[in-house]
Amino acid sequence: MSDLTIPLSGEAVTATTMEDPTRIVTDQPTKSDTDQSISPDVPLVKNMEYQHKVFVNRSVPLENIKCYGFDMDYTLAEYKSPDYEDLGFELLRDRLVSIGYPHELLHYTYDPTFPTRGLVFDTMYGNLLKVDSNGNILLCSHGFTFLKRDKIQDYYPNNFIQRGNTDRFYILSTLFNLSETYLDGCLVDLFTRCSRYENCQKGFKHGDLFMSFRSMFQDVRDAMDYVHDTGSLKESTLRNLDKYVVRDLNLPVLLTRIKEVAKVFLATNSDYNYTEAIMKYLLETPPGAKYPQKTWRAFFDLVVVDTRKPLFFAEGTVLRQVDTNTGKLRIGTYTGDLQHGTVYSGGSSDIVCDLLDVKGKDILYVGDHIFGDILKSKKRQGWKTFLVVPELAKELQVWTEKNHLFEELKHLDIFLAELYKHLDSSCRECPDITAIQTRMKKWRLSP
Repeated sequence: MSDLTIPLSGEAVTATTMEDPTRIVTDQPTKSDTDQSISPDVPLVKNMEYQHKVFVNRSVPLENIKCYGFDMDYTLAEYKSPDYEDLGFELLRDRLVSIGYPHELLHYTYDPTFPTRGLVFDTMYGNLLKVDSNGNILLCSHGFTFLKRDKIQDYYPNNFIQRGNTDRFYILSTLFNLSETYLDGCLVDLFTRCSRYENCQKGFKHGDLFMSFRSMFQDVRDAMDYVHDTGSLKESTLRNLDKYVVRDLNLPVLLTRIKEVAKVFLATNSDYNYTEAIMKYLLETPPGAKYPQKTWRAFFDLVVVDTRKPLFFAEGTVLRQVDTNTGKLRIGTYTGDLQHGTVYSGGSSDIVCDLLDVKGKDILYVGDHIFGDILKSKKRQGWKTFLVVPELAKELQVWTEKNHLFEELKHLDIFLAELYKHLDSSCRECPDITAIQTRMKKWRLSP
């Protein structure tokens, strides 16, 4: 589990602002409210919006952190939703049509209300599943049709899946997967509705041709690889940065203040040319501004691109230098000391520690990928971790606005427990829970 999370529901004990990572902010009265020795000119932030809060799972003394690491995509570089997912969906959809999928697929447009991170695709039956941490099925859709409980049990008699069966069940766990998730639903919906195709349990049949859900899913996966490998998604993003990338003016301030007290590095899977363009847009002062010009690389002690995480946190790859004039890699493995202003490609987390002269316990690493960024860096290297979870801002909002419903459910649970508390093996009649069921239906139907 990540040490720090932004934002995360649960027991929130501290929060810091993006404006100043060293300032602790809580929703409770602070010492400065009553202590006259603290200057009233010191800015204090209270009742921040959820997306600006940082929640901790355990105490992390920041004075002991000697080095801060950052991922780029969906961490330092926040992509605008749903515009960015819409772009990815169109590129994936068009790619599938170009390799032979029906042109009716072009009628589908991205709907941001349907996909969410963490859904599971069943490559055998073509269903999208929402499951809990134990594998119990919470929701199931076939295309865009949500299945009722009895139909779900036809597919999954125990209302349960083995999440460890990764050959059959694929977890769509990243923000990049959102457009892919929606396209999976579009394909199943298209072929289910199209009269030219016969619906089968494990796919669709057209004459002598059979298309399995597994092959369709693999085509979408291959299209995703194609979009990333050919650079079409990156090219489209760079042509319209204002539309797809959030430019936070507090980001240069944050990195500058962190660099005053610790070392800072950037480790991204993106290539140098894309990283250069995104970081210049986010960190360098626009021409004509009143602030002095500062290159984006000056914000970091070390920059590593093409890291290939999670491999980066294991054996890694060859560390090479990047020619920042051409964007090409210099031949040979780099074995020297850290050169400030130099950009490196590949390498491993061990090499990062050696170059920066820090130990794993001294590092706090910030990323958005629970597997590629957080779990691997923590379990294999002992790094402190900070997980960015943008969706939870909405979760916290719902939790607050609908708190009265959760309180009512808690009271119903207590009431139910009281009914069963004094039962033993001699009891032959079940308690009457009609009143509880009626109240639950009432809250379920309420807006």
